[in-house]
Amino acid sequence: CYSCCGGRWGRRGGVGPAVGVGASQCEWGGGARPESGQVLNGQARKRGSACAEERGGTGRSRSGPCARGRGLLRAGSSGGVCAMGDPERPEAARPQPEERLSSDPNENGAESDEEPLLRKSSRRFVIFPIQYPDIWKMYKQAQASFWTAEEVDLSKDLPHWNKLKSEEKYFISHILAFFAASDGIVNENLVERFSQEVQVPEARCFYGFQILIENVHSEMYSLLIDTYIRDPKKREFLFNAIETMPYVKKKADWALRWIADRKSTFGERVVAFAAVEGIFFSGSFAAIFWLKKRGLMPGLTFSNELISRDEGLHCDFACLMFQYLVNKPSEERVREIIVNAVEIEQEFLTEALPVGLIGMNCVLMKQYIEFVADRLLTELGFSKVFQAENPFDFMENISLEGKTNFFEKRVSEYQRFAVMAETTDNVFTLDADF
Repeated sequence: CYSCCGGRWGRRGGVGPAVGVGASQCEWGGGARPESGQVLNGQARKRGSACAEERGGTGRSRSGPCARGRGLLRAGSSGGVCAMGDPERPEAARPQPEERLSSDPNENGAESDEEPLLRKSSRRFVIFPIQYPDIWKMYKQAQASFWTAEEVDLSKDLPHWNKLKSEEKYFISHILAFFAASDGIVNENLVERFSQEVQVPEARCFYGFQILIENVHSEMYSLLIDTYIRDPKKREFLFNAIETMPYVKKKADWALRWIADRKSTFGERVVAFAAVEGIFFSGSFAAIFWLKKRGLMPGLTFSNELISRDEGLHCDFACLMFQYLVNKPSEERVREIIVNAVEIEQEFLTEALPVGLIGMNCVLMKQYIEFVADRLLTELGFSKVFQAENPFDFMENISLEGKTNFFEKRVSEYQRFAVMAETTDNVFTLDADF
């Protein structure tokens, strides 16, 4: 209690300085004096014990809480220095800024020390200077593509909806139910795990913006359900898809298990959520684009265009983060995760909710999912598993296939500030500063 009490052992209540070793109580804590005090210039020097109020006695202790509860007594210090320090005692070292400011959200401390992306640093609070320009570029691309649900016109969809066959309505409504829940699961992972684990500010900026746009996606899907489904009971059934639809629950549980898994590495979870956004969504995107090919549901298909573009960028970002990892999961482990996701998605769209309901070929859909998985493996730096070709020509613009991804193709031509255009492009824009 030396440092906490300002170096004086006084009478209970803090009245006046101690005189000699006869002073028996700490003026702050009300505890007994140390057993080994001695008078020096009218002050008692404490050599080895803590205040009795918090320590429960006057025995020697080199570490533990001080009487005021403001810090920990430093182990190894001859006087049991309070962690808050004492300006009158040079040896009472204060904690370094890194100790005070940083927290370690990672369950595996060794992993965070080895991985530059996860290594804690107070620099995570400041964006500039940019240390990862490619990560920063993806963040700016995401910014340039921001949109809101209010910008999608659904007024022409209801006449189309009313003309659809009952099985087509069934398929579309159940796909929307899956999507409405899945974006919230992606956000849970970003909030609970990735945003807390990753310490690089450029990546944190991307994750922050991804959380925002995933909320827009979730709102859009909920708005679509609200627009098409007029029966309150059916609407509630769709909004509770994770509980009411076993095949949706199976996909949700797979993703949720990865969020809760405290033994898996960061790299494994990056791959898993790349599979969620790159594989679990791909077949459903393709099914909705099948309707666009038939000229149906312009509002639904336009929103699907925007969302699929966003999810493609998120998947690309996961692949970029994976490339920065020092300790990547083995190719065998990555393949295991991807193949498992493929099997779940194939079952979902060919058995549980077969695309045959809207006139699509289930065999070709299975092939398309394998094609997307192969492309994802290639982006992660591994060889293909399925060697599948893209069976859907109408999906060229939104799949992960080809030299340019669908984000660069500007499928929807929806972007802001001309950020997506290279400086060498001859682009006319009305929002430039003249």
